[in-house]
Amino acid sequence: MSTSLQTVLAQDSSQLAATLGLDASTARIEAQCLLQHVLRVSRAYLLAHPERCLTADEQAQYQALLQRRLQGEPMAYILGEREFFGLTLQVTPATLIPRPDTELLVELALQRQALPCDRPAGKVADAPFQILDLGTGSGAIALAIAHSCPAVQVTAVDASPAALQVAQSNARALALGNVAFVQGHWFDNLAGRQFDVIVSNPPYIAAADPHLAQGDVRFEPQSALVAGPDGLDDLRSIVAQSPAHLCHGGWLLLEHGHDQADAVRALLRAAGFAEVFSERDLAGIERVSGGCWYS
Repeated sequence: MSTSLQTVLAQDSSQLAATLGLDASTARIEAQCLLQHVLRVSRAYLLAHPERCLTADEQAQYQALLQRRLQGEPMAYILGEREFFGLTLQVTPATLIPRPDTELLVELALQRQALPCDRPAGKVADAPFQILDLGTGSGAIALAIAHSCPAVQVTAVDASPAALQVAQSNARALALGNVAFVQGHWFDNLAGRQFDVIVSNPPYIAAADPHLAQGDVRFEPQSALVAGPDGLDDLRSIVAQSPAHLCHGGWLLLEHGHDQADAVRALLRAAGFAEVFSERDLAGIERVSGGCWYS
């Protein structure tokens, strides 16, 4: 027997709420998103046609997606996309899921883009402003910057070929011609290159952190999450190597964990960075720290 959209939404939003511990509003939105994905319609269509019944094929497709969600799989992986900084990006289990907190990193990079760095001797004065995104994943940070400021040249690096393919696909979908992609671990394939701003949202979770067994991160690539016993291994590496790749007056901006700001500021100061700071996200948590390099 076919089931109306109204009945499906009522039943399954309740099931999602009970199974995943979601509030009623979030659960209903998730059920709506799954239906929209299967039916290829807008939310407005669902609201306007509550009596519309699913065909047997649509019901089967929807149920398959619903079961994946009930098992805890993130909505972004089920739907294959996530919005970030106003852009719709493809995401896969090969990449981290872009999160709103990371938009702060983009905003800070764009602010620095408006502050001209001192170019090294021999560099053309009107050469494009160069920004490096380390560990680009889906390309969220790099593509948001490139889209917001077409005059900037962005280089996006990732060690994972699968992640880099996703980022390149997103760049093509957005028709962005000011992004170049490099496969490699941090600075390995960037010998001799310097940048005006380096940004990174690297792995920063401690290996024994219990949160790794909870929520969406259970499904995300561990190599993009875990960074040694204290979560600082990759942050240490990036801070140590960045001076060789920054123009005089260039900035290093790093996202980190909710309790790592003090440690990251200490790393930056010990490496010789000036104007060291931390910036709070919308939740009031020190989420990004950075400093300026004067060679």
